[in-house]
Amino acid sequence: MSDKLTQEQQDQLDAATFRRFLSHLDNNKDVQNIDLMILADFCRNCLGKWYKAEADQRGIEVSDDEARERVYGMSYGEWKANHQLPATDEQMAAFKKRQDAKADK
Repeated sequence: MSDKLTQEQQDQLDAATFRRFLSHLDNNKDVQNIDLMILADFCRNCLGKWYKAEADQRGIEVSDDEARERVYGMSYGEWKANHQLPATDEQMAAFKKRQDAKADK
Protein backbone atom coordinates (compact mmCIF):
# COMPACT_ATOMS: atom_id res chain seq x y z
CA MET A 1 0.00 0.00 0.00
CA SER A 2 2.76 2.47 0.84
CA ASP A 3 3.79 2.36 -2.85
CA LYS A 4 0.42 3.86 -3.79
CA LEU A 5 0.56 6.77 -1.35
CA THR A 6 2.87 9.72 -1.24
CA GLN A 7 4.50 10.45 2.11
CA GLU A 8 2.25 13.51 2.39
CA GLN A 9 -0.87 11.40 1.84
CA GLN A 10 0.29 8.83 4.36
CA ASP A 11 1.04 11.58 6.90
CA GLN A 12 -2.43 13.07 6.32
CA LEU A 13 -4.10 9.71 6.84
CA ASP A 14 -1.99 8.98 9.93
CA ALA A 15 -2.86 12.37 11.43
CA ALA A 16 -6.57 12.00 10.66
CA THR A 17 -6.58 8.50 12.15
CA PHE A 18 -4.86 9.76 15.31
CA ARG A 19 -7.43 12.56 15.66
CA ARG A 20 -10.23 10.02 15.20
CA PHE A 21 -8.63 7.74 17.79
CA LEU A 22 -8.46 10.62 20.30
CA SER A 23 -12.10 11.43 19.56
CA HIS A 24 -13.03 7.78 20.14
CA LEU A 25 -11.25 7.80 23.50
CA ASP A 26 -12.94 11.08 24.37
CA ASN A 27 -16.34 9.62 23.52
CA ASN A 28 -15.61 6.58 25.70
CA LYS A 29 -14.44 8.14 28.93
CA ASP A 30 -15.95 5.17 30.79
CA VAL A 31 -13.06 3.08 29.48
CA GLN A 32 -10.54 3.45 32.26
CA ASN A 33 -6.78 3.66 31.75
CA ILE A 34 -6.32 0.49 33.80
CA ASP A 35 -8.62 -1.34 31.36
CA LEU A 36 -6.54 -0.13 28.42
CA MET A 37 -3.36 -1.24 30.19
CA ILE A 38 -4.78 -4.69 30.88
CA LEU A 39 -6.10 -5.21 27.36
CA ALA A 40 -3.64 -3.35 25.17
CA ASP A 41 -0.58 -2.56 27.31
CA PHE A 42 -0.95 1.19 26.81
CA CYS A 43 -3.21 3.96 28.10
CA ARG A 44 -3.94 7.61 27.58
CA ASN A 45 -0.87 8.53 29.63
CA CYS A 46 1.28 6.42 27.30
CA LEU A 47 -0.12 8.31 24.32
CA GLY A 48 0.78 11.58 26.03
CA LYS A 49 4.33 10.35 26.65
CA TRP A 50 4.66 9.22 23.02
CA TYR A 51 3.35 12.60 21.83
CA LYS A 52 5.90 14.40 24.02
CA ALA A 53 8.73 12.13 22.85
CA GLU A 54 7.91 12.82 19.19
CA ALA A 55 7.82 16.56 19.88
CA ASP A 56 11.19 16.35 21.63
CA GLN A 57 12.66 14.38 18.75
CA ARG A 58 11.57 17.11 16.35
CA GLY A 59 12.75 19.97 18.54
CA ILE A 60 9.17 21.12 19.17
CA GLU A 61 8.61 22.49 22.65
CA VAL A 62 5.70 20.67 24.27
CA SER A 63 5.44 20.12 28.01
CA ASP A 64 4.31 16.87 29.60
CA ASP A 65 1.11 18.60 30.70
CA GLU A 66 0.45 19.96 27.20
CA ALA A 67 0.97 16.52 25.68
CA ARG A 68 -1.44 14.93 28.13
CA GLU A 69 -3.97 17.70 27.53
CA ARG A 70 -3.81 16.95 23.79
CA VAL A 71 -4.69 13.32 24.52
CA TYR A 72 -7.25 13.90 27.28
CA GLY A 73 -8.87 16.98 25.74
CA MET A 74 -8.55 18.68 29.13
CA SER A 75 -6.01 18.88 31.91
CA TYR A 76 -5.03 15.55 33.39
CA GLY A 77 -6.19 16.68 36.83
CA GLU A 78 -9.59 17.63 35.46
CA TRP A 79 -9.92 14.29 33.66
CA LYS A 80 -8.94 12.34 36.78
CA ALA A 81 -11.38 14.28 38.95
CA ASN A 82 -14.28 13.85 36.54
CA HIS A 83 -13.72 10.48 34.86
CA GLN A 84 -11.15 8.26 36.56
CA LEU A 85 -12.45 5.72 39.01
CA PRO A 86 -10.29 3.88 41.53
CA ALA A 87 -9.03 0.59 40.14
CA THR A 88 -10.87 -2.40 41.50
CA ASP A 89 -9.11 -5.34 43.11
CA GLU A 90 -10.01 -7.39 40.02
CA GLN A 91 -8.47 -4.80 37.69
CA MET A 92 -5.30 -4.63 39.75
CA ALA A 93 -5.02 -8.42 39.79
CA ALA A 94 -5.47 -8.57 35.99
CA PHE A 95 -2.90 -5.81 35.54
CA LYS A 96 -0.40 -7.62 37.77
CA LYS A 97 -0.99 -10.85 35.87
CA ARG A 98 -0.27 -9.05 32.58
CA GLN A 99 2.87 -7.44 33.98
CA ASP A 100 4.09 -10.79 35.36
CA ALA A 101 3.48 -12.45 31.99
CA LYS A 102 5.51 -9.72 30.25
CA ALA A 103 8.35 -10.15 32.73
CA ASP A 104 8.49 -13.88 32.01
CA LYS A 105 9.12 -13.32 28.29
